[in-house]
Amino acid sequence: MGSKPAVAVFGAYGHTGRFVVAHLRERGFVPVLSGRDAGKLEALAASASAPGLDARPASAGDPGSLDRALAGTAAAINCAGPFATTAAPVIEAALRAGIPYVDVTGEIESGVDTFADFTDRARAAGAVIVPAMAFYGGLGDLLVTAAMGDWTAADEAHIAYALSNWHPTTGTRATSKVSRLRRGDRRIRYADGQLEYRDDASPTLQWPFPGPIGPRAVIGEFTTVDVVTVPSHLSISDVHTHMTVEAAREVLAPDTPTPAATDAHGRSAQTFLVDAVVRRGGTERRAVARGRDIYAVTAPLAVEAVHRILTGRTRATGVASAGKMFDAPDFLRALSQHISVELH
Repeated sequence: MGSKPAVAVFGAYGHTGRFVVAHLRERGFVPVLSGRDAGKLEALAASASAPGLDARPASAGDPGSLDRALAGTAAAINCAGPFATTAAPVIEAALRAGIPYVDVTGEIESGVDTFADFTDRARAAGAVIVPAMAFYGGLGDLLVTAAMGDWTAADEAHIAYALSNWHPTTGTRATSKVSRLRRGDRRIRYADGQLEYRDDASPTLQWPFPGPIGPRAVIGEFTTVDVVTVPSHLSISDVHTHMTVEAAREVLAPDTPTPAATDAHGRSAQTFLVDAVVRRGGTERRAVARGRDIYAVTAPLAVEAVHRILTGRTRATGVASAGKMFDAPDFLRALSQHISVELH
């Protein structure tokens, strides 16, 4: 440990934040723990998973505390939701510090805001900002980009999620509540090149997942932040995301428990399959990812992004999603210990 730079993790003591801290240490980075709860930070720094790490309390509402949290670090990873509250202040602090910013938001509105509010400033500063570098947003964008290959445009993209279960964290519940309030409980879809806010119910349809799962009922247009990341750089007029019916019901039910650790790394037993399909005319291309624990797998996605940014393996400056910022097929290959990927 210590051979690579220090990386600030805001929201380090949260469910996903802990996975990010652990993975940074595995990769040789030095995590700097940050978040608004000093007691939780101190407990984490005293634990076996983060022994002796620097703990720097900070609040999204206190710019000075954020500046102190990021001082001397090479990059910032924001794991603290709701991102409607935290993303802009932490981005501002990263811009003041002159370091790259990555977050793991799953909030559609936060992703929209980051592109709208920071694209011009970040590009002018030569800064790197990558929102939604997580299971939702980042992975789907990488898969769609890889599936596109040499296509410069497509008619539609579909990202279908098959989760064995979805036990939401307290953070997922909190951010979902904020998103619903911001959109007035309307649902969102991306069609004809724009986001649409709708009051009707999402359709239910059959999706032909690859084996061994096979055809399954899904909530069509169970919209995730992929509808922000994918269209931000790919010419695709319709982008739709779908979720297996059982998983959608679980995440929305008020009594579904939080994830339970089943191994030494803290991962749950949940498994996932992500089926990304792009269509142009009568031709279809597909990229499929399989893995375990949607929260745990966010850590290698975010940390690999930071590693590539700090080693100059980027393709853009300013605000950019994973598929635009990085070489998508190469990035996915780098995750082979965590995710298996097939291109068809």
